[in-house]
Amino acid sequence: MDFFTILYLSLIFIGFYYFFLFILIYFQNRKHMFEYFKPLKEYSLSIVIPCFNGGENIGRTIENLLKSDYPGLKKIIIVDDCSTDNSYEIAKDFEKKDKRVLVVQTPKNTGGAAGAKNFGAQFVKTELIGFTDDDSYPSKDAISKMVGFFNDEKVGAVTSRVLVRNRDKLLARVQSIEYKVIAFTRKLFGFIDSIYVTNGPLSIYRKKAFDNVKGFDEKNLTEDIEITWHFIAKAWKVHMALNALVYTVVPHKFKPWLNQRLRWNVGGIQTLDKYKKSVFKCGMLGFFIMPYFFVAWVLAIFGLGFVIYRFSRYLFVQYLATTYSIEAQTAVIRFSELNLSPTILFFFGVVLIALGIFYNFTALAYSRKEDKEFKGENITNVVTYMFIYLLFYPIVLVTSIYKFLTKNQTW
Repeated sequence: MDFFTILYLSLIFIGFYYFFLFILIYFQNRKHMFEYFKPLKEYSLSIVIPCFNGGENIGRTIENLLKSDYPGLKKIIIVDDCSTDNSYEIAKDFEKKDKRVLVVQTPKNTGGAAGAKNFGAQFVKTELIGFTDDDSYPSKDAISKMVGFFNDEKVGAVTSRVLVRNRDKLLARVQSIEYKVIAFTRKLFGFIDSIYVTNGPLSIYRKKAFDNVKGFDEKNLTEDIEITWHFIAKAWKVHMALNALVYTVVPHKFKPWLNQRLRWNVGGIQTLDKYKKSVFKCGMLGFFIMPYFFVAWVLAIFGLGFVIYRFSRYLFVQYLATTYSIEAQTAVIRFSELNLSPTILFFFGVVLIALGIFYNFTALAYSRKEDKEFKGENITNVVTYMFIYLLFYPIVLVTSIYKFLTKNQTW
């Protein structure tokens, strides 16, 4: 058995392993997917919004938070990170209208969301501290469905489900599918204490836990991943409320999308590098989350490499065979040489693709009821997501690894 066959079978095995793991977790916990808890008391909460040139969206973000039905929301702190547009003026108008709104400005641009978040955190005096982006819109009941998880004193963070707001372009519609699949998978991770990120669009932390990990790492490009790993390393629990919805604006053009994904992946690699000594330590962080991240990246890179190798090899062999047949003036193809019986390798590949389709449609089904503001995803978008978008992603990952190794790690 040659090396590439062994590699292919190994990748197939890993794919089957994770699929059946997720499916078993799902069937065991499917009745609890949308579970949330009534708060035992009214936890006081402040929400910090880091803002840089967010004039186009910041007003609506503030409006959505002011409409929240959670009575314990005491402060909405907008941190203007030295914007060059009218973000600060828009936020100040809300400050004049509602005493819950506080607008502050950093002395100088911090260079990333983490710096603005930490700056805003110093003004928080409440039991809970939350964060949302300046282009994200929490639903009216999102916070109410999250705070009940803090009834457990060991819970340090609770995150929400992010859905895409702008879906007028193909790239945004494909990301809409991606976000739904990610949210579904993240909820499954929650059942085994392995939520690996508390998203930027809406997450809430126990202030004591937030202070315990000393806030966000301002050197990390994905501060929301890093702080979650820090929570788990410090033995704090992290949960997700699948029915706590927040809508966000995603890039609909290629270059902004690419820059965002490069930042996400470089930040993920930074986090993996920072916590590498925690492998097989710190509970599920070292025993599942970190191995999963590493294996997923290896699977993506080598999976794409294998596809490119087999396809290139096939084309090369066909080119040589055709060239020889033409020069020898023999038949390019003979009916007797056709082999219509699929190989076992081909069979395993087809089965894995079918299982992947099943998993994605299961994940999308869990957004149909909650995502009332938009219609379901059509089959064209799903096919584009699975067979074009996902195949391109390993290239982004390889580029991110290069940027990390060359110290090209800027926001």
